[in-house]
Amino acid sequence: MSFFKRVFGKEQAPQRSLTSVKDLKKDDIIVLTDSFALPESLRQQQFQVSDVNSYEFEHHTQTEWVLTGNNDNEIYLSLDVDDKIYLKFSLKIEHQDVESLFDLDSFAAIFDEPGQAFLERQSDTAKTSGWTSEQYQQNAFAVVGYFHRKDHRSENLSAYQGSDSGEQFEQYVLHDAEQDFGIEVEVWSDGDTDVFLTLYRPVTDIIDMYPGS
Repeated sequence: MSFFKRVFGKEQAPQRSLTSVKDLKKDDIIVLTDSFALPESLRQQQFQVSDVNSYEFEHHTQTEWVLTGNNDNEIYLSLDVDDKIYLKFSLKIEHQDVESLFDLDSFAAIFDEPGQAFLERQSDTAKTSGWTSEQYQQNAFAVVGYFHRKDHRSENLSAYQGSDSGEQFEQYVLHDAEQDFGIEVEVWSDGDTDVFLTLYRPVTDIIDMYPGS
């Protein structure tokens, strides 16, 4: 009987089980809670993982999942691991958002040694509403990292200089007093600067996950 099954019937591959955020892969889908603690751009939304990248630092490597949903904003998800594991959502913002949120002279102090900038929010934009806190204190200055368009969980990251070594950047980080909100600034070797608002949430904010394959 088993012989005929092998010859005439194709055995079904076992369905992939997805029970932990850290196991997310490209094309997987997550569904977020309807909690009003989330910005409207995240609340009760469904996102698909459109890419997986890696941030390599001196003592750790961080997985970044690029999330694509119904709106035009790309959301970036990573895991913040301390005593507990938290979801870290990141939203890239533009110069006009920074200009609305903060006094630009105060913001420029982020890049001054020894890295003790203090920022007070002026005014949100439609894009940043729900993503910000009233005040931020800097706690990381010019941390060197490498960005890889690879999933380090399944692909090797080159340890050597050259075209496969990743893109080098310097990272500057600020948090609010409760460490629920943050700002991350990435300055690349060509001088380009990216600014992200970050939001830290419990893993239970993801109420469902579906494997993409």
